[in-house]
Amino acid sequence: MPVHDIAIPQLPARSMVRTIAFYSRLGFDVEVVSPAGDYAIGHRGALEVHFFHHPGLIPQESSFGCYFRVGDVDALYAQLSTANLPGAGIPRMTTLENKPWGMREFAIVDDDGSLIRVGQVL
Repeated sequence: MPVHDIAIPQLPARSMVRTIAFYSRLGFDVEVVSPAGDYAIGHRGALEVHFFHHPGLIPQESSFGCYFRVGDVDALYAQLSTANLPGAGIPRMTTLENKPWGMREFAIVDDDGSLIRVGQVL
């Protein structure tokens, strides 16, 4: 298999149990990979995200985030919508829309206040 250059986001997790449950709800397979239980890796198809234990994080003050650029944002939005996240607060999921910067995107804020934008070039 060829090796490609990639960037993998690392997001905080106040509780690995809660973070794994949240991302599992979004269709990620998440596994704790450190013996101490303080680091996990999640996959959903080609998407990959890592989580590190950060028990002192205040979700409302978090500035963590990442961007997933995908090939079919409409299909992924439809799939993730089945998680029934609210449209406001923490956690939440925004509506899918065309942005003036040339992307069709939506966003998710997880239980820890991390902002995950998901988009496709228009």
